[in-house]
Amino acid sequence: MFTGIVECKGRVVEFKSLDNTESGGSGASLTIADAKDILGDCHLGDSIAINGTCLTVTEFSSDEFKVGLAPETLSRTNLGQLQPGDHVNLERALAAGHRFGGHFVQGHIDTTAEIIEITPDANSIWYKLRVADKKLMPYIIPKGFIALDGTSLTVCDVNDDDQWFTIMMIAYTQTHV
Repeated sequence: MFTGIVECKGRVVEFKSLDNTESGGSGASLTIADAKDILGDCHLGDSIAINGTCLTVTEFSSDEFKVGLAPETLSRTNLGQLQPGDHVNLERALAAGHRFGGHFVQGHIDTTAEIIEITPDANSIWYKLRVADKKLMPYIIPKGFIALDGTSLTVCDVNDDDQWFTIMMIAYTQTHV
């Protein structure tokens, strides 16, 4: 479980579609750098959310870590399209007994979304989005929440007929994701 509050931004070092190393598991893998802030208490097998996707740490150092990517993960996310140098949102799994400031987010991704409109409003920004899998629209409700690239956000408006929804991003969130 995660909160949807991004702890830090990492940087993609490498995406391998076939990683035959032990930590790559003979499948796809993703290596992330600039992650020192979240690796101090890391262990092999820990869960870290990359852009909201719950993934298992298979190798790590003081500043970098590697995760394996299952075919299901690649089919439902854009993680396989990341390039070296791309920035990603990172969050460690919740620790029992600690306060959290977001929503309960599983990190199990259902689909991707397309931004169809961006509208500034004072110091905030409205985003209108359309999900790739239209069957998910009944589960998106006004004043509910949705995680986008690992950031938990409140849903503002939903239009089932035209199959879009909106969120509003405050200034603080804009500078941290």
